[in-house]
Amino acid sequence: MKLRLFLAALACTCALSAGQKGFTLEQIMSAPFPSELTASEQGGKIAWVIDERGQRNLWVAEGPDYKGRRVTNFQADDGQEIAQLKWLPDASAVVYVRGGDFETHGDNPNPASFAAGVEQAIWIATLAGGAPRRLAEGNSPEVSPKGDRIVFLRAGQIWTMPLTGEEKPSQLIHAKGRAGEMRWSPDGGRLAFVNNRADHSFVGVYDFGSKNLKYVDASVDRDTNPIWSPDGKRIAHIRIAASNRTRRGPVRTADDPWSIRMADVETGSGRELWRAEPGPGSAFSPMVAESQLIWGADGRLVFPWERTGFRHLYSVAANGSPAVALTSGEFEVEHVAAGWQSREILFSTNKNDIDRRHIWRVPVAGGAATAVTQGRNLEWTPAPVGGSAIAYLHSGTKTPAQAAVQMSTGAVKELAAESIPAEFPAAALVDPQQVILSASDGMPIHGQLFLPPDLKPGEKRAAMIFFHGGSRRQMLLGWHYMDYYNHAYAMNQYLASRGYVVLSVNYRSGIGYGLNFREALNYGAAGASEFNDVLGAGLYLKNRAEVDPARIGLWGGSYGGYLTALGLARASDLFAVGVDFHGVHDWSARGFSDPGKESEAARVAFESSPMASISTWRSPVLLIHGDDDRNVAFSQTVMLVEALRKQKVPFEQLIFPDEIHGFLTHRRWIEAYQASAKFMDEHLLR
Repeated sequence: MKLRLFLAALACTCALSAGQKGFTLEQIMSAPFPSELTASEQGGKIAWVIDERGQRNLWVAEGPDYKGRRVTNFQADDGQEIAQLKWLPDASAVVYVRGGDFETHGDNPNPASFAAGVEQAIWIATLAGGAPRRLAEGNSPEVSPKGDRIVFLRAGQIWTMPLTGEEKPSQLIHAKGRAGEMRWSPDGGRLAFVNNRADHSFVGVYDFGSKNLKYVDASVDRDTNPIWSPDGKRIAHIRIAASNRTRRGPVRTADDPWSIRMADVETGSGRELWRAEPGPGSAFSPMVAESQLIWGADGRLVFPWERTGFRHLYSVAANGSPAVALTSGEFEVEHVAAGWQSREILFSTNKNDIDRRHIWRVPVAGGAATAVTQGRNLEWTPAPVGGSAIAYLHSGTKTPAQAAVQMSTGAVKELAAESIPAEFPAAALVDPQQVILSASDGMPIHGQLFLPPDLKPGEKRAAMIFFHGGSRRQMLLGWHYMDYYNHAYAMNQYLASRGYVVLSVNYRSGIGYGLNFREALNYGAAGASEFNDVLGAGLYLKNRAEVDPARIGLWGGSYGGYLTALGLARASDLFAVGVDFHGVHDWSARGFSDPGKESEAARVAFESSPMASISTWRSPVLLIHGDDDRNVAFSQTVMLVEALRKQKVPFEQLIFPDEIHGFLTHRRWIEAYQASAKFMDEHLLR
């Protein structure tokens, strides 16, 4: 018996050593990550951001050769993001924001712990050369159609300044509430915006000539996403009832369906243009787009709607004719943009390829949708670049995300292939396999299986199950389009290279599989029905020939950290170890606001939490958390540590002072993943 145990341990050690020869964590994490892709309306120019090991810089490319080049030169891994890119109308320069909190809009994150602090500021970079110029403290810049000035936000109020820098910034509007969603009129003479006032919101219009402010089509409800008509006489916007209640379940519905309104700018009066039907789609579900309304050609408004149980695109004429379905079927529409001259809509989708993303196009008036891209790669964030050329971001199973442009001939040009370092181990990566497993209650669940490249018949390896965060996310068969999950994909590849069998699970309450899957019965704080998927994934691996059933672990971040902790608390007999990044450990501590039902909701929330099952938690866990987390309170990990100590459960902790939820510094990701791999190895490969 002892001899067999020794030989098994030796086999594990040999497999680990062989895996380590493949590549290092630093090499797999050297992949650059592109984001913020945008194209100019004039001149066929493209701008985007590349994060190279924490060094974030603005890049541009111009036709006809589309050779990407840096236009900023930030060289530190300081955690200061670049986002909110805006072209000048003549495409001579790009305005952008550096630093600050782009997600929760709190105080400026300082993950590098600079003693002098950090700021969020608006900058401008000209394509003609020269150093970028700081314009002002603030965010959300919008460039005038005349190209002479910007409006922007500072502390929730609207400010303005000329782009020449000859005048200091000044506050344009002094109003109650917090402003957002600013939109210039086509002639640059007026500005529409949303004014949020706690339990309701207005659409405001400021006139630069008269310096007057008015609120159009005002009500007690929440008005959002204002968009100008091409002639500047009307504003369309979305209305959601302020007292609206959505009901969770296999069909998510709203008591009062959302609607699209049309307001006359001169009179301020408004009318209902379109209203969602009761039932599926009555609760608004947004697409990934600059605005949830797109004013297309021939006076048609394009919008998302879940009427069929899947998020699809529809269009309605501005005169109020019936809505036309632009897409249909059992797939989801995600990243959406107006095509050239707004005659078509470009969108990413998992149509015909449920665990990938590809780009399609469809006329705004309706008609057949056609594929722009297809195959084994992933494509997202489409942007028209004059005529029929389309810029987008794309990746493969072994090739990390890059910016590209597809020419009218169909040829694809990489914009910055040189940004991928020579040491990136593309050839050593594995192709994840699509798997569909059965949850413990029978629900089919999609996942991606990473098998070690040196796996031999008859071997039994340690295994790790990964759960994404969100939960409104979907892991894919390739490098992900979000930086957090791009990192997670790299980590799963790294674990496979070290000899682990890795299963990435798209559990219920995630996206990509329709409304009923996303709004599954009793998910999260309402019953933790996702535990069926955790248990099902564990049993699936336990019964695979390549897996040692005694050496199965869990890892994940945020919502994935919650499911990792839940699995360890409820099923330590199945899961031997876990790594929990900033997970939720007690739903009831996050607050409830349902009058008359708070105590019952809090009871169910607690019972749906890892803390409720702490008495049966035995498996060791590594806890990783940044103490400036704005998404999951740091106290969630504090309370869990106290409980684990009382239960004498073995745990380790890795705490990052001043880091936020999705770590902003590259070195913290490296440190966290190195610690994770070491912890897994110590408990599963010994």
